Parts: sequence; structure tokens; C-alpha cells
Amino acid sequence: MPTHNSSMNPTQVNFNSPRKFRTTLKSKCKETFFPDDPFRQFKNEKPLGKAKKTLQYFVPIFEWLPQYNLKMFRFDLLAGITITTLAIPQGISYAKLAEIPPIIGLYSSFVPALVYAILGSSKHVAVGTVAACSLLIADTIGSKVSSKDDPTLYLHLVFTAAFITGVFQAALGFLRRLNTCRLGILVDFLSHSTITGFMGGTAIIICLQQLKGLLGVSHFTTKTDVVSVLHAVFKNRNEWKWETAVVGIAFLVFLLFTRYLRQRKPKLFWVSAMAPMVVVVLGCLLAYFTRDRKYSIQTVGNLHKGLNPISIKYLNFDAEYLPSTLKAGIITGIIALAEGIAIGRSFAIMNNEQVDGNKEMVAFGFMNIVGSCFSCYLTTGPFSKTAVNYNSGCKTAASNLVMAIGMMLTLLFLAPLFSYTPLVALSAIIMSAMLGLIKYEEAYHLFKVDKFDFCICLAAFFGVAFITMDMGLMISVALALLRALLYVARPAACKLGKLPDSTLYRDTEQYAEASGPPGILAIQLGSPIYYANGNYIRERILRWIRNDEGNGKAVKHVLLDLTGVTSIDTTGIETLAEVLRMLEVIHIKMKIVNPRLEVLEKMMKSQFVDKIGKESIFLCMEDAVEASYDFSVTTEKQGLEEQRSGVA
Repeated sequence: MPTHNSSMNPTQVNFNSPRKFRTTLKSKCKETFFPDDPFRQFKNEKPLGKAKKTLQYFVPIFEWLPQYNLKMFRFDLLAGITITTLAIPQGISYAKLAEIPPIIGLYSSFVPALVYAILGSSKHVAVGTVAACSLLIADTIGSKVSSKDDPTLYLHLVFTAAFITGVFQAALGFLRRLNTCRLGILVDFLSHSTITGFMGGTAIIICLQQLKGLLGVSHFTTKTDVVSVLHAVFKNRNEWKWETAVVGIAFLVFLLFTRYLRQRKPKLFWVSAMAPMVVVVLGCLLAYFTRDRKYSIQTVGNLHKGLNPISIKYLNFDAEYLPSTLKAGIITGIIALAEGIAIGRSFAIMNNEQVDGNKEMVAFGFMNIVGSCFSCYLTTGPFSKTAVNYNSGCKTAASNLVMAIGMMLTLLFLAPLFSYTPLVALSAIIMSAMLGLIKYEEAYHLFKVDKFDFCICLAAFFGVAFITMDMGLMISVALALLRALLYVARPAACKLGKLPDSTLYRDTEQYAEASGPPGILAIQLGSPIYYANGNYIRERILRWIRNDEGNGKAVKHVLLDLTGVTSIDTTGIETLAEVLRMLEVIHIKMKIVNPRLEVLEKMMKSQFVDKIGKESIFLCMEDAVEASYDFSVTTEKQGLEEQRSGVA
């Protein structure tokens, strides 16, 4: 590294020799892969201390376990028991959505919870299955293999999709910090507006699909769009059973009332958390006592005792089915990551804490990999269960361990009791949960703040509701990508003016009182300059010059503030060189203000600094303006002297 000149003027640009390639590469790698410097805790540690902290960093349970005490356990025990009562009905309900045996839903709250308790970095996240991904799995894999015609193959493909999801999520975690927010570049394209629209559209079609159970219909469509579902409902209206409908509506009203009670009195959150289990128990009793009567209620069927059987031998990577399992695994993996990590962070913020998104990706990945080998399908951190876990006062991830033990006891001793769970009860539970995903206020907020974001939200919503889930997601992501490309190709730039009685230069559109110095055009560029936007930047600078001259303002100096330009490529440098040549032809001087280190180094390596001259590069706008005035005065004096000598 070159040494800095201690006697250098503090307002002078530093033109030290560019850093070596090895130095810049090391700096870039550190900022790209480790933006939060996770290994700072290892500095000045002895080998044993480094080994201990490394283990704690990669296996979070060793970070909180040494400080664990009985007081914390009491809170975690209460939270774990509470989320167990929610996990049982939700597991059975969402397994129904995925068109797999109900027992798989119970399995999926046992093994993954054990894995997350060891590897998870969030103390609030409670893992389990989610409705949107369950339906998406059924839609994607069901288009290739019918769950009714070949249920065994279908189930094996569901396990395979969960395995692919786990590998994908863990790979994102191990590749580490693809960007500063550390969610992986694929997950980043699922913007807030996309998630809002997707979840809302998914909630609509899931609610409509539950009309099958709510009305007691036997024949139904396998399609997920609104038109097909409504057509199936009314086409089979001769199968409607008013008794089932009455029971279902009663259950739904009860569940919605408990949700309303929780919103009005947050301390009664446990009432809403216990409500699904109450519905299941009441439904089981009702189904049991009416099993031999004419108006019997359809139930989930046999649920056998026993822990998760090993399913690794059933993973199916046959080329015929691999495209469907890959599609289901990756799409649901992205959605599950975006939802799970966002939920974990939102609850951590309430306690002024942080959640390591990278660790969460690894934890979610491994719990799906391990889960798929033990008869589980996709799991993540669902909002409802996490909210209950948080409100129950959980202190560590041990609440997931308590839930896993609770599910183990259920599987060993109580599973057959839930065989009488009515399908109508599950439909009511699912519908009540889905209604909370339709966020009208959030959509209205998007409409007020950003119309394009609102359009992205609508694209996801209507695409999911009226076409297919994956198509709605793709349309929304495509619009988000289009917007990103527009930002890239049309970067932010503004004309600067000086605020009265100050040395500050600000955007003249934002501050009407700001005015540009006479004969000087000050422009601020606010994004990287490279091949995609070079032509636009050149044309925008020339247009500002034409506009000023068209308004009778002669432009003698163009000052480019590069404070916001974080990087530049060879095309971008060539763009600046081309602008310099064009301005020289029309006798306009160009100056550069405050180029960042990387930008200045590339300018020096490409000899652009030699072309424009070091005297034309300044540290601040005020210095550049003063230099422009001095140059103009000097030029005028030289002109007058030449005129006098010519007269003489």
C-alpha cells in the first residue's frame, strides 16, 4: 500500500498510486461476502477460544445453552406447549392442502423442530408447515402425478421436493452473503409488494378451495384458479350438505371471533392460539357420536401411532419427474426463505435484536434436508405459530425443542384420537388462517406510496388467483425485474444549485430557492456508470447544456459530482472521455467533483486523469465552483490583454 502524504492539503484530492489488485480483491471479497465482519469476535482470541466461538457461530445452540437457566425454561416450556396445540391442527390441515396423508403434517412438526432448535438463530421463530407452499406443492407435483391415482409416487415426489428445497436453501446459506442484505439474489427479487400480492391471491384460492370441505362436496377440481374452483363448487351443488355447512360456519365464526378477541385484547392471545385445537376436539367428538348416523361427517381417516419412518430410500430423482420436483422445490424454497426470515427479523426488531439471515438459510435448509429423510415435507417459520411463540414469552429456540417433544408424545400415544377430525373443521381452520393473509391496508398503502409497487402487487394477486400460482409469481417478479432494469438504464441524476446563505449545493427541483452559479452547470450523478447507462448519461448532460443555453444562460463549465457513483467500468470511463471531447469542441470546461476511491483508481489506470488534468478534479463542489470562477476571470484578463496588444 502506498503511504499517505501527511503534509497534503486537506481539501486536495488524493492521487496516490492505485492499490494493487490483490488488495482491491481482498477488500471487495470482504464487503461482498462478509459485510458485517462476522469474524471480528475471533480477533485476539487464543486457539481454544477461537474454536469455541467458531462452534457457537455455526451452531447457535452452543451460544445460548451455557447461559440457560430454569427461569428461561419456564417461559420456553409454556411457549412450546402452546405452539404444540397449534401445530397439531395446522399440521393436519396443511397436509390436506398438500394432498398428502394427515400424519405427514404431524411428522413435519417433529424432526424439523429438533434441527431448528440446534441451528436456528432466532429465539422467536416456531417452525412448521405453511398453507401457500403446501398448495403450491400440490399444484406443481399434482400436474405431473395425481395424488389420487398414484398416492405413493406422489408422496415420494413431495419428499424429494422437500429435499431439493433444503439443498437449495442450505446452498444459499453456504455461498454466503451474495449481497448486503444476505438473503441471496434470488430471494431479493421477491419484493414486499410481490409477497403481499402473492399471499393475498393464495389466500383467496385456498379459501375458495375449502368450500369443498365446508359444503361436504365429494367431487372437485384439481385446478387452483378462481374460475375453475367456483365452477366446480356450483357444478356439484347437488352434493352440498347443509348439515356440514352449518357445522363449518359455526366453527369458522368461533375462530374468527377468537382472532377478533386477540386483536382487541392482546393479552388473550392464548384464546386464539388454543381455538384451532378446541375446534379439532369438538369436531372429533361430534364425528365420533354421529359416525353411525345418516348425516355422518367426513373425517381425515386413520392416523397410526409411531414416530417418523425413514424415507431417504424413497427420494425419487427419476428424469421423468425431476423437472416437477425441481420446480416445486426451488419455488417453494424461495418463498419459504423470504417469509421465514422476514418473520424472524420482524419479531426480533420488537426486542431490539438481530437475526442472522445467513444462519437462518442454513437452518431452514438442513431442517428440510433432514426432514425429507424422515417423512416430512417443506417446513419454514409460519407467521401464526411464530406470533403465538413470541406472545407466549419464549426466551430461546428451546420452545421448538419442547414442541418437538410434544409432537413426539402425540405421535407415540395420541395420534389415533385425531382420526375423527372432521374435514369441515380443517376447512374452517384453514379459512380463518388465510383471511389474515389478505392485507387490504397494505395494498392501499402501496397505492398511496408507489403506484408501480401497487401494480406489482396486483399482478401477483390476479396472476395467482386467475391463472396459476407459479405464473402469478413469475409475472410479478418479471415486473420487478423490469423496474430494476429501468433504474439501471435510467440512473438518478439531478441539476445542482446553491442554497442561499450557505455553501450547500442541492437538487434544484427539490429546492426551488437553489440557483446555479452563472456560467456553471453543476450535475450530480447518483449511481454506477457502466455500459447499460453510459449513453443515457451522455445525452442527459448534453440536454441540460442545451436547455440552459436555450434559456439564455451561457454554459462555460460543467461540474460532475460523482459522490454517488460507487463504481465505473471501462465503458463508463469512455463515456466521460467522450463527453470531455464533445465539451472541448464547444469550448466548455469539464470538472470532476469527489470521485470515490475505486472510481478514481480506474480513472488513473485508464489515463482519464491525464486527459482531464489533475487540476480539474476537486474534493468538493465549492472548490470546483471557485476554481471555475478563477479560470473565467483569468481567461477574461488574457482576452483583454490580447485585445490591447492587438490595438497597440
